[in-house]
Formats: sequence, structure tokens, C-alpha cells
Amino acid sequence: MGLMLACELALADVRVTVLERLTEVDPTIKAGAINSPSAEAFYRRGLLPALREVQHAAMERFSAFMRQRQAAGVSGVKPAPRFAGHFAGIMLRGDLLDESDPDFGTPGPAAEVGLIPQDALERVLGARAAELGVTLRRGVTLTGFDAEEDGVTVHTSEGSLRTGWLVGCDGGRSTVRRLAGFPFPGTDPEITGHQAVVEMTGSDALGTGWNWTETGTYVHGPSAGRILTVEFDGPPKDREAPITAEELQTSLRHVSGVRDVVITKVHTATRFTDNARQVPEYRRGRVLLAGDAAHVHSPFGGQGLNLGIGDAMNLGWKLAATVHGWAPEELLDTYTAERHPIGAWVLEWTRAQVALMRPESHARALREVIAELSLTSTATTFFAKKISGVWQRYDLPGSHPLTGRTAPDLELSDGSRLADHLHGGQGLLLDLAGDPDLRKRATGYGRRVRVLTADCPQRPDLTGLLVRPDGCTAWAAGAPDAYEELDAALRRWFGAPDGAVA
Repeated sequence: MGLMLACELALADVRVTVLERLTEVDPTIKAGAINSPSAEAFYRRGLLPALREVQHAAMERFSAFMRQRQAAGVSGVKPAPRFAGHFAGIMLRGDLLDESDPDFGTPGPAAEVGLIPQDALERVLGARAAELGVTLRRGVTLTGFDAEEDGVTVHTSEGSLRTGWLVGCDGGRSTVRRLAGFPFPGTDPEITGHQAVVEMTGSDALGTGWNWTETGTYVHGPSAGRILTVEFDGPPKDREAPITAEELQTSLRHVSGVRDVVITKVHTATRFTDNARQVPEYRRGRVLLAGDAAHVHSPFGGQGLNLGIGDAMNLGWKLAATVHGWAPEELLDTYTAERHPIGAWVLEWTRAQVALMRPESHARALREVIAELSLTSTATTFFAKKISGVWQRYDLPGSHPLTGRTAPDLELSDGSRLADHLHGGQGLLLDLAGDPDLRKRATGYGRRVRVLTADCPQRPDLTGLLVRPDGCTAWAAGAPDAYEELDAALRRWFGAPDGAVA
């Protein structure tokens, strides 16, 4: 996601220009929720209050839709158990979730937000980017570039500009990816999907939520006029053609079997497939890819937006370190090493959901088995951990079980929380033992690593924590004998201290 990456770079005092071909925020309906790593990322940057407002508005729309359906006397509309996500449209009940599972960790206030539509998130990030001084040039199209050893000359519809690095955050049909020659292997599309917000008549006969039929899958809700259809007879003939009310109506009638539904107006609509591809490497010289430019897949499970946010958080501070000249050797290469496996998992996760949704007897039988399993605490917890992203970790050197995982949002004795000390986008060395030797090891890192001494009565097992700018635990310890690992982690992620020999 370009704006997220721009904010991370600007936070690290890197000058950023974002080229956006659209003249305003795209209102097309897309992702409608964020997962735990995304919520934690925004929380650590101080954006939680803005997201709470966005979520409140989304919940109001959901409540209004349910009241409307109940008032119309639609059968089967009743308050659902606490929502914990879904897999291929199979709803997971929050009351079956084992929240004592250690993978759920301590997200703190970040757990309060989740229902965040993509267009609203873009507006929040746009405002944040403006505060940080990011240059956003709307209505400008990238037409080409010349990548050299010392920089990139970017050609646009409004002239050329010189930059040190170019990051393609330009979506699934990325111009940057194509012009740079990145391979894009994967699997071809088999479905045609539509998602839209419309005005319609005859909708009382439609089921609420996810519905499977002999001809496909459709979704009605969770807000008024929102529909989604999936047909399994091949990809669309023309992905670029305008989406009409007639096309949406034909698809909805076909998969729902409700012949009386009439779509009278289209507010926003999009077409999608299950095309699933990923570049093998996210970097070629001074050109990098992030978000859908690096990986595409079907939208089931809402993983795409979150995958892009994770890319931006991982890449931002590493690219900034490279620009400023203090990055350790090969730091930028860890971007691909850490993010590619998660992207590959998302592709497989979405392929599995498409297989489960097919309207044929074997898929239906398997779906019944998964639906029955989902009514157990073990299965609900498994699926919820995967969907929420709490399972994600990076394979980092170090002996402590927290290493490589998202940092726990520790509640400190002064009333602050760990995330409150990450707003500036720096690394953080947290001394929980009042140990001058621990703090001394961060001498010479200046603004790269902030050192904080604090108490955390709830975690007497922790003496120290080194947190990367992206919120990942780079080192953790319960005793001073692990301090040698701290020295290695500091150099690995933050380079040599000032005055030292690298």
C-alpha cells in the first residue's frame, strides 16, 4: 500500500513522492476489514482514534441493515454469536474461541478495531501522509523508468523526475512490475466474482450473509445494498469493461435463483477472479514491489489489504535505513526473505477457499465436514488464528520464544503501553530490569534505537526487549546471560554503533 509505505518513509525523514493516477480516493468497494497485525501497526503509529471513528460508522451501517431486514419480516435474521471471522464463508463463532491460546498474545487496544473499509482507511492514511509532508501527485501516470546503479529516472505523464529508489505499489496489473521484468508465476483464474453496493427491489427473497447454491455463491449484507456473487464457469471475458446493473442483476439471479430481484442503481462495483500469482523476489536493484504488485489472489478472507500493509511496515524502515546509509549489509534483502513466505501462504489459503466453495458434490461434502469441524473450539481457534494473522512470525536468530513475533503490548508501571513508545518509528530497547549494562549496549545508536527503562509487573519473566521499527521482537531475554544475543541483534538490524568498526 503506497500511502502506508510513504508514511513510514516520511516518519524516518526520507523525502517521498507518491504518484497516483486517480484524481481522488477510489470509492470502489474493496476490502472491508483489517487483521491483527494491521491493527497493531496502526496502533503503534497513533492512528487508533481515527480508526475507531471509521469502525463506528461501519457498525452503524451494519446495524441499520439488520434492522431493515428484521422489519421486512425476513426469516432467519437474528443476532449472530460474536464474529471471529470466516473461512470460505463458513462463519466462526467467537464464543467457541480459545482466547487463552498463547498465539493471541497481548494486542492491547489494537484488538478494538477490525471493521475498517479500504476507502476509509485510504483517507486516514492520506491525512497522515499530508501531516508528515509526503508529496502526493494525483492524476499522474507512470509511463516508464530507467533504473541505474545510483538511482532511477521515472517518466510520467507530467514529465520526468530523479529518485534514489522506486517502489511499485501499483496493484495487481502493476506497470512497474511489468517494465522491470519481474517474473510473475502462479495459477490462472477459474471464477468470475462481482462485489457491489446497489439499490434493488425484490431483495427480501435473498438470504442474508453467505449463501451456497447449485450455481455458485452469493453474499447479501452486512450493509444495505451490498452484494457479492461468485460463478465458477471461468474468468470474465473482459476485466476492463464497465460493470452494468444488467451484468450484476444477471449474475445475482443466476447464483441466487431469485428471479424477481431487480437492480435499479449501482453505487460502486468491482469484478474479480481467483488469479493467484507472486513474484519470486520483491527487489531488482533499486526497484521494489509491495502489495498487490508483488502478489495477487482472490479476495476471500480479506487478506490482500492486510498483506500490503505488512509489506509496507516491513519495507519502510529498511529502505529508510538504506537511504540514510546506516543499514547493515543485506538488510534490504530481508524484505523478500521475511514477506515472501507470508505472501505464499495467503495464495494457498485463498486457493483452498475457492476449492471449498465450488458448487459440485465433492466440494459440498467437504464444506459440510469443515462446517461441522468449525463448531468445535479447536477448529475455531485454528481458523481464527490463521485469519487474524496472529500466527505470523519471522524466522530470526535468537533463543527467546518472543523473537520474531509481534512485540507484546506491555502495560508499563507509569501507565503507558509499549505501543505508545513506537509512534516515532524508531527501534526501541526496553530495559525492564534497571540494568545499566543492558542500556550501555545501545550506546552509539542515536536516533536509530531509543532506550527506555520501565517496570512491567505483569511480566517478571522479561528483563529486556528489543523491538524493530515495524513492531517485531528482535531480541528478548529473561536473564542477563542473553545479552550477547542483544549485541548481535543490534548490529544485525541497526548496523554498527557510531564510532565502531562495522
